[in-house]
Amino acid sequence: MLMTSAGRPARLRYLPGTFRVLAHGDHVMCAVTNRAIPLHELRYWSVERQEPYADADASLAAERRAAGN
Repeated sequence: MLMTSAGRPARLRYLPGTFRVLAHGDHVMCAVTNRAIPLHELRYWSVERQEPYADADASLAAERRAAGN
């Protein structure tokens, strides 16, 4: 039987400008919208909070939330 990571969430370590896969999967969940983000589309994350974001708007919302605004 072939093992596949299709449909499974990945676990990542977010680094400046890249990320490291800790557990294989094909997506992560946006920390703001709870929307699935395919790994090949992941462009926004916070190294400090170790959170992925679906898009720039979600990233900005997370920054504002973290700042207390």
